Amino acid sequence: MHSAGVTTLARTNAVTTLNRDESRPLHRQISDEIRRQISCGDLRPGDQIPSENILVSTYGVSRGTVRQALAALRAEGVLTGSRGRPLAVRGPHLTQPLSELISFSSWVDAMGKRPSGSVVEFGPRPVTDEVAAALGVTPGSSIYYLVRVRLADNQPLMVERTAFAPQVGKLLAAVDLESQSIYAELARQGVVFTSARHVISAMAASSVDARLLGVSARTPLLRILRLGFSATGVALEWSDDRYLADQVDFAIENSMSGPGVERRLA
Repeated sequence: MHSAGVTTLARTNAVTTLNRDESRPLHRQISDEIRRQISCGDLRPGDQIPSENILVSTYGVSRGTVRQALAALRAEGVLTGSRGRPLAVRGPHLTQPLSELISFSSWVDAMGKRPSGSVVEFGPRPVTDEVAAALGVTPGSSIYYLVRVRLADNQPLMVERTAFAPQVGKLLAAVDLESQSIYAELARQGVVFTSARHVISAMAASSVDARLLGVSARTPLLRILRLGFSATGVALEWSDDRYLADQVDFAIENSMSGPGVERRLA
């Protein structure tokens, strides 16, 4: 319904109005209306946003105006989706604790989501000098290498690239790497990861990362380089994990201990 510069959309539970006479741009009015629907619960995390065509028809505006509104919401992290994936309301970030060693499957399951994986590559390959030094194996020798996309409720969340010490990699041949937890399956075979060293950094998605995660190249990622150890201090795995930065947070708990530190603070 149109009248005197105002476009009104009647809904079952709300009326959406664009005022063409006010100073606030039309694309801002649309993005504000979508934020309102999210805040009042009309749109909930995971709900898909109507297509550009539907929004153009709904608000009686140009496609460019709709794209401006959606781009603003994506830039703010309100919406997720790209490269053929429908735009949807982003849920709260998933927070992974790094103060304890927990598998991806256990972590995602604890968040109330269903973990899964898509194997891109698994098998023996010559080790690089960097990984050889980390795992304590001879440069050029063969190690087992895994590339896997990890998903939560069928949505890509991270890409892991893991190199396993030879004695560990051989045990994974019979494991369903798309649905089973590597840590849990190895533990059943007597291989237990008891500690890990993590280095966290930020990076832009490479073209390969972007393709695997279904996002645009140079999308912000959080990267964790991890070296996992057995109870005796033997390095068992080296991993380069790359998470979607708009989906995941990391939590680290620290404490000060030792009488020397306490005395200096006092």
